[in-house]
Amino acid sequence: MKLILTHEQADFDALASLLGAHLLDQDAYAVLPRNINRNAQKFIHRHQAELGMTHYNNLPRELISQITLVDTQSLITFKGLHSETEIFVIDHHPRKEGVNPEWQIDISFTGACTTLIVEKIRDNGIKLTSLQATMLLMGIYEDTGSLSYSTTTPRDLVAAAYLLEQEADLRTISEYLNPPLSNAQQQLYDRLMQGIESQRIENQTIITAKANGMDISDEISSVAHKMRDFLEPDALLLLVSTKQGVRLVARATTDAVDVSKVASLFGGGGHARAASALIRSEGKRKPEDYEELLDKTYQEMLVNLPKFVRPILSVRHIMSKNPLILTPDTPVDEVARLMQRYGFEGYPVVDNGSVVGLLNRRVVDRAINHKMSLSASSLMDAGNISVSPNDSLDHLQKLMASSGWGQIPVVDPQSGDIIGIVTRTDLIKTKSPQKLQPSQSNMAKRLTQAIPPARLALLQAIAKEAERKNIPIYIVGGFVRDLLLNRPSLDFDIVTEGDAIYFVRTLVKKFGGRSISHNRFGTAKWYLANELETIATKLNAEKNLHPNELPNHLDLITARTEFYEKPSALPTVESSSIKMDLHRRDFTINTLALRLDGDHFGKIFDYWGGLADLENKQIRVLHALSFVDDPTRLLRAVRFEQRFGFMIEDRTLALMQESLPLVNQITGSRLRHEFELILTEPMAAKMMERLNYLGILKAIHRNLPWTKEIAQDIENVNMLEVPSGWSVPVQVEKLTLKQALRIIYWLWGLDEGQLSKVAIHLRINAKLVNLVKLSTSLKADVEGVCSMSPSQVYHRLENIPEIAIFAVFFSNISDAAKNCLSQYVNHYSKVRPQSTGETLRKRGLPPSEKYGEILGTLRDAWLDGKISSHAEELALLDQLMR
Repeated sequence: MKLILTHEQADFDALASLLGAHLLDQDAYAVLPRNINRNAQKFIHRHQAELGMTHYNNLPRELISQITLVDTQSLITFKGLHSETEIFVIDHHPRKEGVNPEWQIDISFTGACTTLIVEKIRDNGIKLTSLQATMLLMGIYEDTGSLSYSTTTPRDLVAAAYLLEQEADLRTISEYLNPPLSNAQQQLYDRLMQGIESQRIENQTIITAKANGMDISDEISSVAHKMRDFLEPDALLLLVSTKQGVRLVARATTDAVDVSKVASLFGGGGHARAASALIRSEGKRKPEDYEELLDKTYQEMLVNLPKFVRPILSVRHIMSKNPLILTPDTPVDEVARLMQRYGFEGYPVVDNGSVVGLLNRRVVDRAINHKMSLSASSLMDAGNISVSPNDSLDHLQKLMASSGWGQIPVVDPQSGDIIGIVTRTDLIKTKSPQKLQPSQSNMAKRLTQAIPPARLALLQAIAKEAERKNIPIYIVGGFVRDLLLNRPSLDFDIVTEGDAIYFVRTLVKKFGGRSISHNRFGTAKWYLANELETIATKLNAEKNLHPNELPNHLDLITARTEFYEKPSALPTVESSSIKMDLHRRDFTINTLALRLDGDHFGKIFDYWGGLADLENKQIRVLHALSFVDDPTRLLRAVRFEQRFGFMIEDRTLALMQESLPLVNQITGSRLRHEFELILTEPMAAKMMERLNYLGILKAIHRNLPWTKEIAQDIENVNMLEVPSGWSVPVQVEKLTLKQALRIIYWLWGLDEGQLSKVAIHLRINAKLVNLVKLSTSLKADVEGVCSMSPSQVYHRLENIPEIAIFAVFFSNISDAAKNCLSQYVNHYSKVRPQSTGETLRKRGLPPSEKYGEILGTLRDAWLDGKISSHAEELALLDQLMR
């Protein structure tokens, strides 16, 4: 017997999921829960026979082979349940702790569980009746607020549209989803309204109430809906004493309050916007005991409530720190130079510590065009407009609208100092839909699981020292990106909002090692290699950390901003905030930061939309001049796109096309370095194919080749195995074997003149160029070579490095040619006559070039089978001596 079950106090989402699962498996019994919300109960009572649902008491008394749980992960005990019963779960709530790992669980975070099942119904081509489609749509509408809650996903909308196509009846849905309160529910509503209390936490209005509901058997959720609609709080938390225990019903209208966490405090659950819990009484209780339990639960809820309210964004969360400010007498030429250097659109004008105006780029450009030699005070929009770091974003938005200023200075209310600036762009980004950030605890857990214990101990020690020095410290860039993509690496950079050089010196003093700093860039390298054991002991003597897990060195960087004096030039840098440091990076997916110090450990910072672009699987630059600043980003965009299976978004792709001529300004060594990075990747062939398709290869050099044959040879390197007997080096001219082979395969179609031009342009090592030439020549001639006698093969190949021979062997050549090259390496190259130079000397032949000729003739005779024994060799030697 197979059963489909859902949770008690079932709403339409639970019951619709029950129906949908039954439609998918009509051999299974869809078992109605004992407790169903009143409006849903009314619908079921009217249509139960048509919907094919069963009460528990009507089930046959058989062993249960399979149970499917929908909209829940809690299993109640059933007769017939046994150890071999298979349990399947279809749910849209986060996975609960302690769920049996042997259960087969299908979880997706949609607005309604019904959506997941409707997708399966659609994919299986199951025809729905109008009644079935109506009930399924009620399930989606109830849990998404008729598709209006922020938890609603595009999948919910698609499923709803499909059900409307299946003739779901919206009038019926409206009738049952918005029922009037019963008399009993109206009484409870009045009691709760009389006792409401308003809590103000993190600028959120949270209404709480408790009431005695021992005389009421109707469900409470409809009462909560009516109160929420009437009072319009940010969150509503109701506690009602019932015969089963104290029932919590929680609703929220903002993401700042996660009511599912409030419910989980009492053993319940649900969504961030709608949740419930039942706090059962222990043993038999008197009526006054229920009141005591209600009061105790209510007080516990109030005490813990601040833990579940996130602070809403304020100006301090989006501002840029330490802004550049102008004095009233700053000449317009100097203002233009600053705007060109730093790229900002507007600057506060400050006189004696007070804001007196704002000067924007448009006005400055006009003044320059008209050759007007004016100062900032003559050109600025006058006014003393500023915000406090604690001001709300609503206040900021109104101030921008009323003043017309697109950049507002942020002033410390105590000192009166200008501590930041916030722009219209900053505000727009906060108003745009944001991807839900991973929690701090989740990221901390990911981080601690991703790196070996010794590295983790090192990271924690650095974080602790940073906290002691009051220096905010972050892991940034690719490591954070890869951690979120579940492909963590051990290579990470650390950025400090403070002097990284000073900080590294304190680490050296405390733990050992040595440091090398670069004052121009504010960077320091901490070398640990020579003192790994000592440092491991100092990190944690009790845990016996493995020193070989520690890195040989670690890079620490002062948070900085960059500006480019001209396209493709190396940047000039200045210290700055983490926000601006991240803004100097290439693509949004590389702008994520993970803070480490103190209570911030594991907190993720996403100022530039990196999380959303990771979710959408797209590569996007941060600003329109990104490729102008550094055209090597053209190659990196393709490398990241193909590595992760993402797509370069349209605007970025257009900017790339516009920037193609700039690749001529990149030095050959930088271009070669980018190609070397590409040729380390398993997706190297696809990356090169994409570079060719976008015209980047030809923009770099018109002779750079690309064909299907090259692509196939480079792709085959992924399956590289060096057969036994070959002595192929692991490294070739500081490149890995795979890199070297891919370069050979890429360039060996060029003639000598083209190869020379490409090698000069990309600054390719002369020895590597020679390998390409030798491989090219051998590849072109390999079939002819292998038709020669063994001694001729030997003479053709003896002066060719084995790596060049192997490149041809591993490429797309015939099996006969492969066998020939293998024979040379494993046999021909090792054949030597038994006679030596000493043999010739004893026979009276004075040392000369004749030695080589005679011994070579003997070797050739062995190779070609003209002699096969020592006696035959001596006979041939006698003949040669005569």
